[in-house]
Amino acid sequence: MLALLRIQNFALIDHLELPFGLGLNVLTGETGAGKSIILDAIDLVLGGKASGRMIRQGAEKAILEATFTSNLQIEAWLTAQAIDRLEDDTLVCSREITLSGENLRSRSRVNGVLVNRQQLSELRQQLVEITAQGQTVSLMDGAHQRSLLDNFGGNKLTQQRQVVARAYEVCQAAKKSLEKRRQSEQERLQKQDLYIYQLKELEAAELINPDEREQLEQERDRLSHVVELQQMSYQAYQFLYQNDQGELAIADLLGKVETILADMMKYDSALEPLLDMIRNAATQVVEAGYQINSYGDSLEVDPDRLSEVEDRIALLKQICRKYGPRLVDAVALQNQLQRELDGLTGNGESLEELEQAYGESQEQLKQSCQLLTDLRKKAASQLEKQLVRELKPLAMDKVIFVCQINPISPTVTGADQVVFYFSPNPGEKIQPLSETASGGEMSRFLLALKSCFAQAQSRIETLIFDEIDAGVSGKVAQAIAEKLHHLSQVQQVLCVTHQPLIAAMADDHFRVDKQMIEELTPKLTYNSTHDSTEPDNQATLSEIRTVIRVTNLEQPHHRRDELALLTGGHSAQEAIAFAESLLVKARAYRDLKVSSQRSPARKFTQS
Repeated sequence: MLALLRIQNFALIDHLELPFGLGLNVLTGETGAGKSIILDAIDLVLGGKASGRMIRQGAEKAILEATFTSNLQIEAWLTAQAIDRLEDDTLVCSREITLSGENLRSRSRVNGVLVNRQQLSELRQQLVEITAQGQTVSLMDGAHQRSLLDNFGGNKLTQQRQVVARAYEVCQAAKKSLEKRRQSEQERLQKQDLYIYQLKELEAAELINPDEREQLEQERDRLSHVVELQQMSYQAYQFLYQNDQGELAIADLLGKVETILADMMKYDSALEPLLDMIRNAATQVVEAGYQINSYGDSLEVDPDRLSEVEDRIALLKQICRKYGPRLVDAVALQNQLQRELDGLTGNGESLEELEQAYGESQEQLKQSCQLLTDLRKKAASQLEKQLVRELKPLAMDKVIFVCQINPISPTVTGADQVVFYFSPNPGEKIQPLSETASGGEMSRFLLALKSCFAQAQSRIETLIFDEIDAGVSGKVAQAIAEKLHHLSQVQQVLCVTHQPLIAAMADDHFRVDKQMIEELTPKLTYNSTHDSTEPDNQATLSEIRTVIRVTNLEQPHHRRDELALLTGGHSAQEAIAFAESLLVKARAYRDLKVSSQRSPARKFTQS
């Protein structure tokens, strides 16, 4: 439950600390006193939409903090979000809104840890539910009525709705794949033919080695110059080893040098390393001569091989012009074309296979929707009975309520249209709720719905009602007061009201009003006795400001006086007497209900 609300520089609130108790908490005050601002603060601290107008004039930022009592469900959520628990088993939600120029910044924290909007939304669903009479507009919407029925149906229905949502997504994906295949079939076939042709051409070229063209060009140059290579290799052989012209070859000259150095060694052994070098050089020259001679002998004119090489080079050049510019690019393109061709065939799925997959997904969606419809019909029957029971004490004992479920084409929420039909008066034909109920009837209908949900969904511990009693009076107001009291036995209830009958039933009563205060602000002055240009902030200006104040009416006579103000139209003495009678009757009613229905410890205080 909400234990404490702290507000600073929010709208007309300069600072406020408001503790709430168990049971029914009521806020009263004149119209425009600022009661709804407090509910706006609760909404904002739990992720409501922020704007710069919410920051009090003259302030740079607004700070809001709400402290809730924790329970096992909230502790499990904290663990899942890796947020530490507080030692006093409370949950602290805070929000800071800062306005800098036209830039609005907002930061939300849970137990001091920054959280995003999605996290805060998840947490809010476990903490509070705010109901205002303005919600009657959304209550007219069929989609909202379906959502209300699903929430009433509980976890089993909610889980089946998730099954339907997944089945719908699968069906839509299968349909999209099928339509895409059908719409692009001609284009697909054209591309497929082109890719097959190109791929066949590349595969026929047998592109294995990206360096093949360079290697073949080298081989072509060798085959084209066999005679020249033979002549040059023979000439090199003569220079190295054997000269037919009568001149000494390099090997012969090195032999002479070797002889000279051997003679010199007789007189200087230090020349031995140099002699070794000459001997090694002579050996290498002889070996080179043998090899180059062998190379020349191996050369043969091979016109067939030369023609083969030239034909292959011409093919590779053509491939490079079409798919290159380099051979390595053509090889890469061949691999890419294979992948593209696989994609065009749907990774092996034919048009018939896609049609079959779509048909199967449709059947699965249909079955899932049917299960959801069955659960909705069961929940609708229970809601009809329970809502009528909840409406009877609200001076609507002859009401007829029907939750009609009509078949529609499957959607992400199922294959059902949910329409609330309503007849508040005997003898009148039931009609859609949007065409039947008046403002006062809608207020009672909404309150009865919340009563049904309070029993079906006890996980939300705090219910907030903003003028749910608008448009009603007399016995109906008394019935609403008793209904709110009944709700407050299992959940904490916060209620903004103008009805003295409802305010009299409160466990905690707060009066909200506006006050004019004199607020001191620093005045920038300068000391004229010397040349200093430093401002003197000790001087102040007074300014009249409007602020909202909240008073906890703990004393009986304070509550009596407030109820007397709410009655209106009575003399002072009559109003006070009437207020005292309301308090006595409310106290007797609460005592009677507590002794007959309520255990010493409230259910919602247990985790």
